[in-house]
Amino acid sequence: MAESMIEVVEYGGATPQMTAATDSVSPVASAPPMQNQYNSPSLSRKPLLSIQTNNPDKSSITPKTSRTPNFITPLGSPIRRAIKLTRFDPQDAWLPITESRNGNSFYAAFHTLCAGIGIQALVLPVAFTILGWTWGVICLTVAFLWQLYTFWLLTNLHESTENGVRYSRFLQLFSATFGERMGKIFALFPILYLSGGTCVALIVVGGSTSKLFYQIVCGGHSCVPKPLTTVEWYLVFASAAVILSQLPNLNSIAGVSLVGAVTAIGYCTMMWIVSVTEGRLDRVSYDRVKPNSDTEWFFGVLNALGIIAFAFRGHNVTLEIQATMPSSEKKSSRVPMWRGIQAAYLIVALCLFPLAIGGYWAYGNKIPENGGMLAAIYAFHGRDTSQSVLGLISLFVIINALSAFQIYGMPMFDDMESKYTSRMKKPCPWWLRVIFRVMFGYGCFFVAIAIPFLGSLAGLIGGIAVPVTFAYPCLMWIKIKKPEKHSLMWWLNWGLGIGGSLLSVLLIAAGVYVVIDTGIDVSFFKPH
Repeated sequence: MAESMIEVVEYGGATPQMTAATDSVSPVASAPPMQNQYNSPSLSRKPLLSIQTNNPDKSSITPKTSRTPNFITPLGSPIRRAIKLTRFDPQDAWLPITESRNGNSFYAAFHTLCAGIGIQALVLPVAFTILGWTWGVICLTVAFLWQLYTFWLLTNLHESTENGVRYSRFLQLFSATFGERMGKIFALFPILYLSGGTCVALIVVGGSTSKLFYQIVCGGHSCVPKPLTTVEWYLVFASAAVILSQLPNLNSIAGVSLVGAVTAIGYCTMMWIVSVTEGRLDRVSYDRVKPNSDTEWFFGVLNALGIIAFAFRGHNVTLEIQATMPSSEKKSSRVPMWRGIQAAYLIVALCLFPLAIGGYWAYGNKIPENGGMLAAIYAFHGRDTSQSVLGLISLFVIINALSAFQIYGMPMFDDMESKYTSRMKKPCPWWLRVIFRVMFGYGCFFVAIAIPFLGSLAGLIGGIAVPVTFAYPCLMWIKIKKPEKHSLMWWLNWGLGIGGSLLSVLLIAAGVYVVIDTGIDVSFFKPH
């Protein structure tokens, strides 16, 4: 063939290369390496394309205006000037995270809000019992601003202005930045824990609260001769989550996320309002808990910092949420994504700060360490609060847990289906998609009943996942954006990146200390 054909290819597992039909040496186009198991970072749903690069006699050809649409390349101008046209991996159009790109700032706000507020926020007043009023408010404020800043970093790292690539999954971005080997060592387990581990915890919370809701509705008596056991309530909740998980992709659950966000706002607001209106408990104390030794005090402070750090979540699905939005050279996806995050976290602040401050004001040092606000309301106000209010709080917790399960489960669904599409080179059939999601849902149920003491290890395991929120985005920004040495952004991101890593190490140490000091009630297949 006389004409030389040059094409630029983006694949999930290899560096894009230019290949030529002639025998000349092929130049290599530089781009970050991608993980094969997560496919291409490009989100284009266009067919594979190629373009001629040799220039025949111009006199024999009528000049034509380029008809390449703006959305062929994720960031049109830089890429178009450099290589004119790009060939994309079509597998992205087959995966649940990237198959629909009709998202907007409202969808981003719904997903972020539903993923960002969870049952872990209900124990924030417990941290105040150790830190006190002043340091409790300061630490909560610093953590809120810190994680909001890392949200901004991830939003801006989603699209590369150098090579036009959109990184649609956290592990993709981390592996492209630091290499596949580093990604498997430092990012793979935290991401899997924040997705799969959160789903297991949601089954425990949802199943237990369902049992409590049933008892409230029945007035403390059994509505049937033989009520369901705890394991059976776990099974009921897991079955509901599996049915709801059959929605095909991340955009399709926007309505579910909206319901989850509303219910999360509802139960957080109802809890602090009930606590404040009922007034402070008799002989309530705000004195810091005095430990028996300096070591116990040190690890107690770390435990309080861990409670505050764990109250903020959702960074592991930020890139996935942004991947559902269209993006072009004129309208980047980072604009609606950041707008949605700002709106969501304004509401998060209006939920978490009153919850922490109001809860500590009402209960002081008497707030239960296990269960936090939810346990305190039932323990101190269970008799003098309307049963309909208590039942509505429980119902909201259940609905929010069901909704959050869908968001945190979606990266796992995407991973399972990507293994099929990369091997078979075709979309995953509907019946296999159903099997994958059923397997995942009931797999989480099995873990929840088989290892009921997993919650005792939450501090230890959670410490490993802390860098995803507080450290990795800062370090990736330095590696990718390369800010000027000793500039404000250079110092800020190095400081936060190192600080987040040290916090992770300290929380892991505190988790180990708690396990050694208090022990673990190891009882397989015997959930409480």
